[in-house]
Amino acid sequence: MEGLIDEILPDGRFGVKLDNEHRIIAYTAGKMRRFRIKSVVGDRVHVEMTPYDLSKGRIVFREKTPGQGPGGPRRRAFRR
Repeated sequence: MEGLIDEILPDGRFGVKLDNEHRIIAYTAGKMRRFRIKSVVGDRVHVEMTPYDLSKGRIVFREKTPGQGPGGPRRRAFRR
């Protein structure tokens, strides 16, 4: 499923409004945490859901927003 992050909750969870107008609570997948992929309010995300509890899910992908670079400027290494 796809949706939009509309709220940041404690413990690394997010409120996500799905494209079909349902609202769920989702947490970030382990790979996203491992590679430090940050999500903010307004990001489009892909969510995996379980058929057993349709109010919870896992964020597995954050779509790149146009105009946003890969991050801040990188500092050069100190050379003597």
